[in-house]
Amino acid sequence: MRVIRVMLAEDQGMVRGALASLLGLEPDIEVVGEAATGPEALAVAERVRPDIALLDIEMPGMDGITAAGEIRRRVPECQVMILTTFGRPGYLRRAMEAGAAAFLVKDSPARELAAAIRRVLGGERVIDPGLAAAALSAGPNPLSPREREVLGAAVDGSTISDIADRLHLSEGTVRNYLSSAIQKTAARNRIEAVQKAQLQGWL
Repeated sequence: MRVIRVMLAEDQGMVRGALASLLGLEPDIEVVGEAATGPEALAVAERVRPDIALLDIEMPGMDGITAAGEIRRRVPECQVMILTTFGRPGYLRRAMEAGAAAFLVKDSPARELAAAIRRVLGGERVIDPGLAAAALSAGPNPLSPREREVLGAAVDGSTISDIADRLHLSEGTVRNYLSSAIQKTAARNRIEAVQKAQLQGWL
């Protein structure tokens, strides 16, 4: 019997511990590494080179979707699965673009998670059916990568000048990108544009 080596990345210690315990009950699954942040997930994946990396989306330092893309690049033999509380349509699309092989919600039964791990190792793509339907009905992310970057920089309430300095852009360029993002999200201002984009998982 082949033992599937799994790495867990989840910032909440209690959740991570519970997942490790549940997966440890499976005879063919071994948890070989754990991480609490995005950068730590990369370091652990490179060190232990697991068969499967199970990542949460909301992590300090680097979100799980960005980490998924980096792990796929640095440890290509490792398959990445996203396990999240946030079933936002835009997250699913971004996760697939980053090379994730599975996207599941955390309230799935442990038995289903173990079965999904085996299916992914067998070459299948596993997506929560409800999320898949929501993503199809929501359509693609209307924001360009630059608009996403500028809007993302506005999340903390930074001024136009702050955003321009941080992204090495002119203030006029920042205003243009924000204006375009506001229009595409059908928002009244950039605060509302940020909220709408976050709700859809576009940021």
